[in-house]
Amino acid sequence: MKLKALALAGLLLTPLAHANGDIMVHDAYARATPPSAVNSAVFTTLMNHSDKDRAIVSAATPAAGKVELHDVIMDGDVMKMRQVQTIAIPANGQVELKPGSLHIMLFDLKDGLKEGEQIEMTLTFSNGESQTFDAPVKKVMSGMKKMNHDHH
Repeated sequence: MKLKALALAGLLLTPLAHANGDIMVHDAYARATPPSAVNSAVFTTLMNHSDKDRAIVSAATPAAGKVELHDVIMDGDVMKMRQVQTIAIPANGQVELKPGSLHIMLFDLKDGLKEGEQIEMTLTFSNGESQTFDAPVKKVMSGMKKMNHDHH
């Protein structure tokens, strides 16, 4: 039992969990890009440990020329990406940024994103605070059909 507690404590201290005030960033990653691709996305789980709703209003990274907050909506039976102005993180709750849903879109990549690298991301919140974290680059299956059938 003590070993599990130590292992859990160790995980909380690893780069996979970043804390700044009340918001914790868990399991962040950027999608690796094929050669010549100029766009990618960042996914993570954001946990709000405060009793106030929080909202991301922008994101930035030196790796991309432009960064936008995005969501995926269904238009009939077609999935479409659209830019959103904010991503809400409910008080004492969490929001998951994942493929086929809310995510951070990276445009005009300066270099391709290769598996094993990492990029620095900065989130800015509606209250003016910002938080920076590193997102490792991972190879992820692409294609909406694959994502729809990938239940974890």
